[in-house]
Amino acid sequence: MTNRLLCAVLALLALTACASDPAPLEQMRLTEQAVAQARAVGADEQVPELLLAEDKLNRAQAAMDEEAFKQARVLAEQAELDARLAEARVVTAKSQAQLAELSNRINRLRRQLGDLQ
Repeated sequence: MTNRLLCAVLALLALTACASDPAPLEQMRLTEQAVAQARAVGADEQVPELLLAEDKLNRAQAAMDEEAFKQARVLAEQAELDARLAEARVVTAKSQAQLAELSNRINRLRRQLGDLQ
């Protein structure tokens, strides 16, 4: 009888362990890469989304330490999206600056051509 009870308790514990969220190791890796990529294209402390991403990544790492894997996954996913947005904002700003510079050059060339005619 106690053997059956012990088996039932062990089976219940095994099911509970299987039902819990696994550690989001891959998501954490992706998030760390996204933050690093945002920094690589020029995002810094002036980009609010990068600050959010780093804060959420730190909170996700703390949740991992506490084995709160569901919370860690959600925070890591949010941090990844914030980092990608920071990267996109920096790339967009750089593209706009390049476009403005090209436009200035074109206008300068048009004036020079007008002076030649």
